Amino acid sequence: MTTKLRTLAASLLLGGALLGSCTGTKTNSDAADLIVYNGNVYTVNDSFDKAEAFAVKDGKIEAVGTSEEIRGKYKATEELDAEGKTIYPGFIDAHAHFYRYGLSLVSADLVDTESFKEVVQKVTEQREKYPDTEWITGRGWDQNDWAVKEFPTKDTLDLLFPDTPVILTRIDGHAALANQKALDLAGITPQTKMVGGLVEVENGKMTGILVDNAIDMVSSKVPAPSEAESREALKNAEANTFAVGLTTVDDAGLDKSTVDLIDNMHQKGELQMRVYAMLNPSQENQDYYFKNGPYKTDRLNVRSFKIYSDGALGSRGASLLKPYADKHNHYGFLLASEQEFRDIAAKLNEHGFQMNTHAIGDSANRLLLDIYGEVLGGENDKRWRIEHSQIINPADMNKFGKYSIVPSVQPTHATSDMYWAGDRLGKERIRHAYPFKELLEQNGYIPLGTDFPVESINPFYTFHSAVARQDAKDWPEGGFQMENALSREEALRGMTIWAARSNFEESEKGSIEPGKFADFILVDRDLMTVEPTQMREAQVLRTYLNGKLVYKK
Repeated sequence: MTTKLRTLAASLLLGGALLGSCTGTKTNSDAADLIVYNGNVYTVNDSFDKAEAFAVKDGKIEAVGTSEEIRGKYKATEELDAEGKTIYPGFIDAHAHFYRYGLSLVSADLVDTESFKEVVQKVTEQREKYPDTEWITGRGWDQNDWAVKEFPTKDTLDLLFPDTPVILTRIDGHAALANQKALDLAGITPQTKMVGGLVEVENGKMTGILVDNAIDMVSSKVPAPSEAESREALKNAEANTFAVGLTTVDDAGLDKSTVDLIDNMHQKGELQMRVYAMLNPSQENQDYYFKNGPYKTDRLNVRSFKIYSDGALGSRGASLLKPYADKHNHYGFLLASEQEFRDIAAKLNEHGFQMNTHAIGDSANRLLLDIYGEVLGGENDKRWRIEHSQIINPADMNKFGKYSIVPSVQPTHATSDMYWAGDRLGKERIRHAYPFKELLEQNGYIPLGTDFPVESINPFYTFHSAVARQDAKDWPEGGFQMENALSREEALRGMTIWAARSNFEESEKGSIEPGKFADFILVDRDLMTVEPTQMREAQVLRTYLNGKLVYKK
């Protein structure tokens, strides 16, 4: 057989495999709601097949194939000519803070500030815009981006806002700066001590810096948003995330009241975004969900709890096996006792819930991997996750595979932290940080997310950081620790089908295949072929959920 004939035969075989239900005689099933044709479709099925067209009926993919096959078999009330543009399954963010992001849209945006002076300027502008709020809040500063890479102090805030409480959260959410008024309302003094947190004191006086559990003492005093404000926050978050191609978000850390609100908005048609909810381990959540079990609809899935084991590397709260290279005799800290982690793991296993634990440092990862192993016993399909999995001692890497533990990572953390992470960890440990490829090899899949609003909501940044391991300016040349870069196919799977799998949802979403939700996006370029320098510039032209248009550029 000639090469040309072999190619033709292979094409016909592939077309038949993808088309599936399109073969045979015409029946009533030939009616469809939507036909998408003339596209560069990445199905992200097991074979990573490509197609040209697909039909949608009742919110699900009916058939996939060539444009000629699909248009020849189906008649639809709506057709979309993709004009050769690229189509992917809707992106799934495997770790984000969707609700918190929505709330943050009305706080001072301190991301990318280049000095504390600029932070103060933005906070002052925010106060002028909202002069009557009880508290001034802001989020996103990072002292590592400033010329002076030290934590700021509260002195200026005390002078400007002596009678109004202020709390400004660091980019990672694991440190904050509060003024004296806020500290007074929280009852914090230089003598305040707690497990898993720190009130910074210098020369007997508080600087205003709070780390991890200390933040909660102040943030708990901030008035809770009204139901109307919460609804608005969720709708604003949805609009922005649809615009970047997200159709499912894993919201890491929700209370029952917020879960109920999301469900209510879903039922009323006020919110469309699919949400995989990770519950806070509050007593209320435990009491209710341990009694009633997981909860599932087409748009909401409640079957996991989010646990925090340690803090963040940037604020030196990540729990390390050896001291920080840039802070003598400081190891970071755990946010609870080992016994508390063992107790919650046993409870979650008993009641059939997935355990998803934030673990950054190599000490925290070791502890949680061992606790997971004690509970899980060996290979299993419970899909317990380690969120972030940032620094892994080589002796612990095989535990992910041994106990079927899922590493849930956020590639932009690597490209945000790479400028200073070596200072925290030293030359030896930095080699074992952000080891995405090595983690992938443990179970054969790795879900990817952003951790927004800690990072940008844009999943194209996730893709670029995973593949090129570079920042927005394409630095460093050649990429950061490229031995742990992912291939383009692996990155796309991590943002779609592998993320779905980590949520127990691979049978209903994550790929463009018959029987799955018709969640897909139309993009202005092909991430599989463009130069890495173009990946971050990709634009979503259309986003569809259940075959319905929810965003158009």
